[in-house]
Order: sequence, then structure tokens, then C-alpha cells
Amino acid sequence: MLINVVEPEESRIAIVEDNVLEELYVERTSKGQIVGNIYKGKVINVEPSIEAAFVDIGLKRNGFLHVSDVMPNIGKTTNRRRRVVTRKKSPGGNGRIQSYLRPGQEVLVQVTKVGIGDKGPTLTTYISLPGRYLVLMPESDHYGISKKIDEEEERKRLKKIIADLHPPKNMGLIVRTAGADQTKKELSKDFHYLSKLWKATLNRSGKVNAPAVIYQESELVIRTIRDIFTADIDEITVDSPVVYEKAKDFLHLIMPKCEKRVKLYEGSEPLFHKNNIEVEIEKINVKKVPLLCGGSIVIEQTEALVAVDVNSGKYREEKDPEETAFKTNLEASEEIVRQIRLRDLGGVIIIDFIDMREESHNHAVEKVLFDALKRDRARTKVLKMSKFGIIEMTRQRVRASLKDVLYEPCKYCWGTGFLKTAESVSLNVIRKIKAVINYPEINKIEVVTCPEVAFLLQNQKRKRLAELESAFNKEIIITQQDDYNAGDAEVKYFKDGGQRVNI
Repeated sequence: MLINVVEPEESRIAIVEDNVLEELYVERTSKGQIVGNIYKGKVINVEPSIEAAFVDIGLKRNGFLHVSDVMPNIGKTTNRRRRVVTRKKSPGGNGRIQSYLRPGQEVLVQVTKVGIGDKGPTLTTYISLPGRYLVLMPESDHYGISKKIDEEEERKRLKKIIADLHPPKNMGLIVRTAGADQTKKELSKDFHYLSKLWKATLNRSGKVNAPAVIYQESELVIRTIRDIFTADIDEITVDSPVVYEKAKDFLHLIMPKCEKRVKLYEGSEPLFHKNNIEVEIEKINVKKVPLLCGGSIVIEQTEALVAVDVNSGKYREEKDPEETAFKTNLEASEEIVRQIRLRDLGGVIIIDFIDMREESHNHAVEKVLFDALKRDRARTKVLKMSKFGIIEMTRQRVRASLKDVLYEPCKYCWGTGFLKTAESVSLNVIRKIKAVINYPEINKIEVVTCPEVAFLLQNQKRKRLAELESAFNKEIIITQQDDYNAGDAEVKYFKDGGQRVNI
């Protein structure tokens, strides 16, 4: 685990395995971290048509709270220590949002997903507090074990430990993956810490007026060590002395035996440059990703879904096209999952593999993809390959993708990736001139544009402009601006005496 925090505006954490970048986390102080935060919010309006409410939590945009994220006893009592409910995301009664919430009502909510685009953050009233080994779920009676702990004997042992902890009736618990093989003492320590944290959160909620934040998630470094660090990670390298001490102190609390794995990097060359991470980061958002076999995958990200296309490229080692397709698809499967993790892609993902005739090959590619997804911490659902060689999947979208963090839409092409040709712009200019040239108040028209468009207008289109000048007795001037970008063109209109006319 490489932790780069020397720049105060940005924290970056890279997980490297066998010199290959497997995971990357980036957080900017300007963006702020709100996922996991608990707020005392105020319901602004309730929309029965979409079964949702909009809640003011003190941010620029109101949070979105769907009826499926509203606890059944919300609104039935003002006492925060309500009766215990089974933690199911489907309210009882008639299930109508107006049965539980009303404008002006104060409600305790937690952010589960950041707002993407024009959408506000997604909220839930099913609050959960993550610890190192456990997740505490107040107002719930649910006890569970992480699905990734699949050994039946270990699951039975952990269930017995949870029962022996004697949690209150209004406290649900889930053992996280990191809780596997942990002793009762360690789990008990985590439980008592989370219980105290929840009491402190409740106390704070009673002292502040909505909207207000009453619990804030830890910073990226502490959060990542808490959620990701396992005994499999050989070393944590930090390039900041202050954060190095923080990381050591935190590991001393949760895993004292691993405290020595934290190392302070003091080299003159930046940490990410030394480990070739910067080169990998630059490659993350290119559309075409080459494969070792000579094939490639192409990733297109849209607002609604992500499309991934697998190409064999120049790979022709196998005499049989079926074998070529099979080997390319196998390699592509692992790389696609890696790219999805690195780019933090979410929502609907469509993967178009090279067509294969043999059913056994399709099953083999599916298995490689499913196995690779097991290490992904985000929740995923995957369908089997269709007869067209397509696999459809969904991946939990918690925060904006890495692309949205590192980039912004181009203000010249508006995110399309294309600019109009000089000829298209020049024709557009002529159409604008024609639309207003017969206005009696206009005496002169000036076109200010980039060199490429100016050249076309002054040469290839000069005859047409001269005809317009002669027919309407108006003056048309072409002005070239070297600092204008390709495709930029501004048409200005003037009266007699040089006064500008706005049209």
C-alpha cells in the first residue's frame, strides 16, 4: 500500500501487487468526503409520484431519500430510542412515502452515495457504523456474517461470539471480512468502541438544530487502512511524517502486530514516480487498453452505462479463429475487472466479448470474470453470457468515478471529444449572417474567429460574402484572432456610427 499525501490538496492511495497497480483511491479536499457521514436533516418536500423525499442536510443540493430507505417506524414516534425493527429495506404498512415523512420533519440520515451530475446525494435512515471487524446497525435486530467468509465452521464460531457479546435489542451487528479468525476479545473491543461512538452521535444529535452533520467519516488514509488492510499486505509506505505517525497509531490500536509494516518514505524522488504509479494513472482514462496478447479492450463511459468492447487486434498466433478469440477473451476478462476497479466505474456495464462458438469456452470466460470480481469490494451482479457474446453486469456506484474526480468536460467540445470542422463553422457563420443581414438597423457585420475559419471565409467563401454585401449594401469584415481555439467564431452586428447591436 503506497500512500501519497505530500500535497495538502489531495490524498492518493495505491494498492500494488507484483508491481501491478490493482487499486487506486483519490480524494480531493476541495470535493470533500460525505459518504458515510450522518446528518440531522430536515424534510423539504415529499414527492408521492416518485415515492421519495428531499432532505436538507446542509449541502448545496438536498439529499434524495427513497421510501425503500425509510425505516418503518419513522414518523410514528419522536423518541429516537424507537422499537426494534428488522433491517429490511421495504417499509411496512402501505409503503407510501407520505405515511412516514412530512415537510419540516427532522430525521437522522446517512449518505450512501454522492450526488453525480445534477443529482443530490442518496440518503438512508438505516444507519450503520463501520469498525475494523464489525458493523454496528442501530435500531435493528439483525446479526450477520460477511458473505466473503465462506467456511461454515468459522461462520458458526463468529455467530457464537456475537451471541456471547450480548448486544442490546436495538443493536444489530455484522462481522466484516476482516473479522475472520479474530478472537472474542478483539471483536468485543470493536463492539464497545462502536457502541460508545453511537451514543456520542445520539447525544450530539439532541444538541444541534437541523441541518447539521453529527458524525463524519474518517479521512481517506485511516478509512482505507480500516477497510482494506489485511495480513496479505506486506508493507504500507507513507511519504508524509505526520500521516506516517497517524497510520502507525491507528494500526497500533487495531492490529498491533502489523504496526511495524508502516514505513516512512524519505527518498528525493516522489513516491508514485519511483513506483511507476504516475504512468499508470495517466493510462487509466484512455479509451483503448492494450492486452499483452496483442488484442485490446475499448471502454466507453456514458451517463447511463459503460460499454466495454474486446478486440483481437493483431493477435493471430492461433491457426483456429476460435482459439484466438478464446485466449483474447480470457486475458481481457481479468483486465476488464482491473480497469473497472481502477476507474471506479459503476452502474450498468455491458461487455462485448469476441464471439465464440464453443459453449465450454463461454463458460471458461465467465468463470475467469466471476473469479476476478470476487476481490472487488463493491457489490456486483453479473448475468451469464448471452448468445451474442455479451455479459451484462451492475456495480455499486457509491461515489463519482475516478474520471469525474480527475477531469472535467472540455469547454470547447462540451465533452463529446469532437470539434466542428473549419468548413462547418464557416457555413454556420454564413447562415447567421443571412438570418439578420436584411435588418434595416444593421450596417456592418464583423466575424471574429480562429485562423482556420478566417482563412476559409476570406478565400473559399469570399465570393459568397461579396454577393451578400452587394445585394444588401452591408459591410462584412472578417477578423482573425490567433488566440481563438479551433471552432471559435463570434458574429458581431453594428449600427451606423459603430454602435453594437445585440441580436
